Amino acid sequence: MPDDSNPDNTAAGWMPGDLTAKQLAERIIRVDHAGEYGAEQIYRGQLAVLGRRSSAAVVRNMADQERRHLEEFSRVLVERQVRPTLLQPLWQVAGFALGAVSALAGEKTAMACTVAVEEVIVDHYASQAERLGDNDDELREMLEEYGAEEAEHRDQALASGAEQAPGYDLFSGMVRRGTRLAIWLSERI
Repeated sequence: MPDDSNPDNTAAGWMPGDLTAKQLAERIIRVDHAGEYGAEQIYRGQLAVLGRRSSAAVVRNMADQERRHLEEFSRVLVERQVRPTLLQPLWQVAGFALGAVSALAGEKTAMACTVAVEEVIVDHYASQAERLGDNDDELREMLEEYGAEEAEHRDQALASGAEQAPGYDLFSGMVRRGTRLAIWLSERI
């Protein structure tokens, strides 16, 4: 990756079209802000349906962590003057709908939704941290910390019976594909 201070972009291994360190950080901040916003909406949708059921306490704890992640990405977004994704209104509706529909299908399906999303996000954050390398310690540390918390969410959802949801493989596969598409779109739009 080229050094942003090198106007000729002649860093070893850099190819035309590669992102600069600054562009990469901006893309990461944009997409992760969108992702945490979407996650918050998913949990809002689930909690709207689950009410006081036994799994609601687990979902509430996950939602609280996602809210903290969103607040931090919002802070960094403003500090670094990064444009948020233009798709945020879509993620608000889609996230809430996914959360509500998964919870309407049952507590285990709500947990299956969490597993599917978090599996993608854990890999996504790890890949981003690796791509950043030593270029942005603050952002890399956020990704590592939040990635570990997302892995905890996945593990909690698995412990809550996610794999026992009817049609688990089909449903979780669809949610994983949708999550990857949302990432790809939010990085660019």
